[in-house]
Parts: sequence; C-alpha cells; structure tokens
Amino acid sequence: MSDTQDTPKFTVINRRKWLEEDGPEVAETPAAPTQPAEPQQQAPAAEPPRPRLVEMPEPKRAFDEAAQEAAQEAEEDLAGAVAGPTQEESSFQKMQYEQSAERLETLVRAQNPGAPAMEKIGFEHLVQQLYLSALMQMGAGTPEGQRPRVDILGAKQTIDLMGVLQEKTVGNLNDAEKRTLDTALYELRMTFLELTRMISLQTPPPPGGAKH
Repeated sequence: MSDTQDTPKFTVINRRKWLEEDGPEVAETPAAPTQPAEPQQQAPAAEPPRPRLVEMPEPKRAFDEAAQEAAQEAEEDLAGAVAGPTQEESSFQKMQYEQSAERLETLVRAQNPGAPAMEKIGFEHLVQQLYLSALMQMGAGTPEGQRPRVDILGAKQTIDLMGVLQEKTVGNLNDAEKRTLDTALYELRMTFLELTRMISLQTPPPPGGAKH
C-alpha cells in the first residue's frame, strides 16, 4: 500500500474566516453555561437632590404676604372702629334707619288697621326696660304657688349698668328723666340688699368641726 492510501484525507478549515462570515448557530448549538462574571464595582449613584425650603420659597412667601395683608386689614378695621363713623355717615345711616322704620310701621298698620301707632322711644323707656329686667332677675313676676327663680348675679350686672348710665348722663337729663333714673336705681338697690340678706340667712353653714 502506498502512503497516500494509508493517510486519511482531511481539509483544513479556516476557523477565523468561518467566525467572520457565518458565525455560530446559537439556536441549534446552545453555548455551555458559563459562570456569571463578577459585577464590576460601580460608583454609587448620586443621591437625588432633596427639596429645600430655600429653593422653593414661593408658597411660604405667599402665605406670609397673605398673613401680613390680613393683619393690616384687621388693624385698619380696628382703627376705623376706634375712630368711629363721621358725622356725615351717622346722619346718612340715621336717615336710612328712620325710613326703614316708617316702612315697617306702614306694613304693620296695613295688616292691623285698628292697631295704635308705634310709640316713640325715649329715655324713660330705657330706664323702664332695665328696671323690669332687674326685677325679673330677682324673682319678681313669679306665678303664685311657684318658687321664685333668682339670678342674683344677673341682677347685679343690670343694676350696675344703670349705675353707669347714671354716671354718664350727669348734666344731660331733664328733671323728669333724672328723677325717673334715680328712683328706679334706688328701689332696685334696696331690693337687692333685702334679697341678699335673705339668701345669707338661708344659706346653711359650711360643714366642719373636729371629728372625735
């Protein structure tokens, strides 16, 4: 046998060329599993910027401005209240009030033709109103057979209001008005003294005494 018959024939394949032209068929010949490569250490991600009040001052500034405006308006209202209305404003308001009262009286007369005209209110009516209020607070007007309900502290406040009225109207009342106020205040104070004396007598002594 010759050397050409004993030696197997084979063809040298240029593997580099095969890789460049066709490449491996991954679907038919899956690649062997390989160990995952160790992750490369990456620089830590930068922390996102946090919101700061210094960077967004609009809402706070708007709130402060609104608060300042409200405080300024309150001060202006207070200043106006202390100063009081002008003479022109008071006169105009009084005129409107009287016109409104006349319309109301007209409506009342239309619904009640026989009703008397509304009485004009004067200083005596104010004294009478306070006088009756104090008497009711001290138990007056209680139906017979019922125990009077006394508001002694409320009566004291009403009597004190009449005392303030007496002090503030010195020199501005006529003889009839002054006599009405002085008499009503004198009677109320006397009734108050008698009532408080009765309350002090009926009040039981506080519990006490040494225990044996």
